[in-house]
Amino acid sequence: MHEAIKPGQIIRVSDRVRRITAPNSGPMTGAGTNTYLVGQESIAVIDPGPADPSHIDAILAACGDKLRWILATHTHADHSPAAATLAETTGAVVMGNKLSHNDGFQDDSFAPEKSLAHDECWATEEFTLRALHTPGHVNNHLCFLVEQDGLLLTGDHIMQGSTVVIIPPHGNMKDYLQSLKLLLDYPLQALGPGHGQIIDNPVKEIEGLIEHRLKRETKVLSKLNNTGPVDLDRLTVQVYDDVDASLHPVARYSLWAHLLKLEQEGRARLDKDQWSLITND
Repeated sequence: MHEAIKPGQIIRVSDRVRRITAPNSGPMTGAGTNTYLVGQESIAVIDPGPADPSHIDAILAACGDKLRWILATHTHADHSPAAATLAETTGAVVMGNKLSHNDGFQDDSFAPEKSLAHDECWATEEFTLRALHTPGHVNNHLCFLVEQDGLLLTGDHIMQGSTVVIIPPHGNMKDYLQSLKLLLDYPLQALGPGHGQIIDNPVKEIEGLIEHRLKRETKVLSKLNNTGPVDLDRLTVQVYDDVDASLHPVARYSLWAHLLKLEQEGRARLDKDQWSLITND
C-alpha cells in the first residue's frame, strides 16, 4: 500500500528518482501534479508543475545547487509554468516541445532552449533518460524513461486511478492508442504518472487502458447505430451514461476525439453538427 500523497513531501520512488507533489489538488489533478527529480549530483527535474512559490521552494530545497535540466512532458498549466522561475534561479537548461499554436489550455511562458525528438536520450554518470514522443493527450506530449530503473515518467499520458482527457484538435484518440501500444516495446518496470501513485504493473496497466478505450469506442458505434444522426451533446449523455453527469462536459472532449478517430477511419461522418455511422449498405 502506498501512503497518501502529501504536497511538498519528498518521496523516493526508485533508486534514482524522487517525487515532490505540488499543492494543486482538484478534480482534474487528483492529489496534485507530480514533479520528479532524477539523479543526486546532476539533477533533471521532470514536470516542474505550476508556478506555486511553495512548490518551487520545495524543488529548490531538494536540488540545492545541483539542478541542471528542467523538462516538461507537455505544456498544460499544471505541468510546466514553474520552469521559468526555476531556470532563472538556477541557470538550468529548459527542455521540451511547444505546440504550433495555443488551443487555450497551454502555458505560453514555457520557453525551451532545446526541443526533444522521439528516442532521443542523454546520459550522466548516474542515469540515462530517454524521451518518447507520445501524442494523444496533446500532440507535444513526451514521456521520459529512466533506463537504469525501468521507470517511465508518463506525465498525462497515463494517470493512476483514472483515464486522461483527450481534447481535440491537439488531442487525438488515434494517436493516443498508438502511443500506448508504442510503450509496450520498451522494458518498463514501473510507471511514474503525472498524477497519482507509482504503478508497479506497467504492461497490465497499458493493456487495460487500450482495452478500456476500445470498449468505449464500441459503445460509440453501438449508440450511433441505434440513434441515427445525433449531435455531440446528446451522444455524450448516451455514451457516458455510466459516468456522473457532472463529468459529462469533460467526457464530451474525449467523445469528440473518438468520433474524429472514427471519421479518419471512414466509419463515421459529421454533417451539420450531426454525427452518424457510415455503413456498407
